[in-house]
Amino acid sequence: MSSPTSRTTVGPVTRRARITLLAVLSAAAAGCARDAPQDTWQPAGPNAQKIQNLQYPVFLIAGVVGLIVFATVGYVVWRYRDRGQAIPEQTHGKPALEIGLTILPALILIGIAIPTVGTLMALDKTSDTECVINVTGQQWWWEVDYPVQDGCGGVSGVIVTSGQMVIPVGTPVLVRGTSRDVIHSWWIPRLNGKRDMVPGRVQTNRLQADEPGIYAGQCTEFCGLSHANMRMEVIAMFPDDFEAWKANQLEEYTPPEPDTLAAEGEAQFISQCSRCHQVNGLEDADGNPIVSRPDLYEYAGAAPNLTNLMTRNTFAGASFNLLIPQCYPQVWDAPPDTVGQEYLKGVTPECLNSVELREWLRNAPQKKPMYADPTKLEPTDGLYRGMPFLALSEDQIDQLVAYLLERQ
Repeated sequence: MSSPTSRTTVGPVTRRARITLLAVLSAAAAGCARDAPQDTWQPAGPNAQKIQNLQYPVFLIAGVVGLIVFATVGYVVWRYRDRGQAIPEQTHGKPALEIGLTILPALILIGIAIPTVGTLMALDKTSDTECVINVTGQQWWWEVDYPVQDGCGGVSGVIVTSGQMVIPVGTPVLVRGTSRDVIHSWWIPRLNGKRDMVPGRVQTNRLQADEPGIYAGQCTEFCGLSHANMRMEVIAMFPDDFEAWKANQLEEYTPPEPDTLAAEGEAQFISQCSRCHQVNGLEDADGNPIVSRPDLYEYAGAAPNLTNLMTRNTFAGASFNLLIPQCYPQVWDAPPDTVGQEYLKGVTPECLNSVELREWLRNAPQKKPMYADPTKLEPTDGLYRGMPFLALSEDQIDQLVAYLLERQ
């Protein structure tokens, strides 16, 4: 018969073992996602392939070492477990074994360090880039702008967008990044490693996609309340599709037809939104261009440019879809040879996710956590972080949705 002491110790040990097993199984299951758009093990560009070539043998070596360590520890724990015997004689150990087990890890680390340094130097190379794109992080979205240049097939006018970067496939792109508030981190796993974007500095990163597609990414530096909602995507398309995208972005502003719901929405946009959000070509009643001044209202000093909002299929830091679930796969699941054409269609009225967009206009801070009340923060000189609650009526929301739908 077991003693009372043995009965009281077996229970907790068994529970701990079950909890440990459950944690291990849960971690293993978490790594078995079928749909993993940010999978670092599926490189889609030369830079990501360099990382894959380095990480694969390192993980293999680490896995073998881990199995040996776990097996050794498990055997020792089982073989020399306490059976009530006397404590064995304590000795100094085996110097040869101790020295050997010190040298062996050092040799492994040296063997890993040499290719690691070489890979880092190769990843840092940007001299062969042919296209320059600026990205700027702020709480909690990414601004993307294309300066006038000969690269990217030639950009005749500045293009400013947000959340989604469009690049020509097979072209090495130089991403020049910084931040307007806190440290953010730009990371498109299938195209390259992460790069911190630091206020007051310009960091560079090289992107190149082997084939057309949509490559998802996310800010990887904790940057505040909605850090997890600060996402981005790179859309790689054939050069001809990229030329069509640039031409559309640089088209002149077309106002809504008079006496329409969209025309009423334009007036609402001017009175409610144009203080922070820019729409290129928008004019007031006297024909004067309307230039937004987000620096007077936003802590970061910027707000997304909405000139061509419906040419991208996400909004609010790429956190929400502008496409309804029925239309979403037409773009995201499109084969490489048609993904560019599908993306260029933009958001059509029948595919508009008006539910998400209306919820955002109705109460943005409730939709996406933001520091929208400056009175509840450390001093910000009365400026907002994120989009504030505007208390729009349902009629005003209808008008704004109709107007924004024409921003193609």
